[in-house]
Amino acid sequence: MKILTVIGARPQFVKACMLSRWLKIDHDMKEVIVHTGQHYDSNMSDVFFSQLNLAKPDYQLSIGSSSHGEQTGKMLIELEKVMVKEKPDLVLVYGDTNSTIAGGLAASKLDIPIAHVEAGLRSFNRKMPEEINRIVTDHLSSLLFCPSQTAVDHLRNEGIKENVYNTGDIMYDAVLDFKERALEHSNLLSQLTLTANNFYLATIHRGENTDDLKRLSVIIDGLKQLDLPVLFPLHPRTNKQLKKWNITDTNQVSNIMFIEPISYFDMLTIASQAKYILTDSGGLQKEAYMLKIPCLTLRTETEWTETIDSGWNQLVDLSTSKNIVEAVLKTKIPKDYSSLFGNGEASDLMYQHIKSWLK
Repeated sequence: MKILTVIGARPQFVKACMLSRWLKIDHDMKEVIVHTGQHYDSNMSDVFFSQLNLAKPDYQLSIGSSSHGEQTGKMLIELEKVMVKEKPDLVLVYGDTNSTIAGGLAASKLDIPIAHVEAGLRSFNRKMPEEINRIVTDHLSSLLFCPSQTAVDHLRNEGIKENVYNTGDIMYDAVLDFKERALEHSNLLSQLTLTANNFYLATIHRGENTDDLKRLSVIIDGLKQLDLPVLFPLHPRTNKQLKKWNITDTNQVSNIMFIEPISYFDMLTIASQAKYILTDSGGLQKEAYMLKIPCLTLRTETEWTETIDSGWNQLVDLSTSKNIVEAVLKTKIPKDYSSLFGNGEASDLMYQHIKSWLK
């Protein structure tokens, strides 16, 4: 049986490495990995493959950056060519990126079954490109692997009930597997003379924040006013917009420490050692919960509603920078914690369901 895996962005590399381990040891399955090139520089792509021991892609499409429509269209064209050539029995897609929906659309047009890892997430904000990607991919898929019961319920409400499985979250597998190794190998904190629980971690990359001058200015101004150093790995899009609008000199800002994009091991280490995390990333919200680090989400909604309900995550109104400062000051570590995303065996369960379904 042949499985074609479509990946293109950093979180997908991490997720894919966990499931690929199982596919690799099954001699009845062959995995063909296609990297769309959505994230393409060494800090956002190559280093992840080497650290995670993920097999080198069989196809590197090198699509690169462009508008959502153009990027997705280019991926669709190239992925169709690969699928026609490889004739897979199943196409495996992850998450909610343009690579995800392009892989799903290409497979569906060729009548190839699709398995969607991280199915059922909903922010209920259709202005988000990711929300459209999630919805369309779920409705095209034959196998749907949900990270939580909430995701299962969302699919049921949309009439999707067959071959839906609450496997737990595959990112939790990765956190459990790599956390200690990351702490051993990463020396980023010592290089930056930071100590555990004495800094905040911030990441911003979503268009709703980076492409809005007012929102991005509010975020930077709010971070400047915090009481501890703010470690801020810069996504290329964010860096570009900061320079375009001359919001701040990324080499000289009081307490904000701007750094280049970092490896998974470095990110996992600093996330686990931060006092709080401030982000617009869906994945980092979830990892913050898994690492038991309070999170402040710089958005008006989130697809990870369970983390909000648990008290470990909160949404921050970005109408003024004061709201960011007040949210940080009011944040406390909740007394209660429960495993919302399974027991760390999601990849094994997904593999078993795929094997059974293909038979």
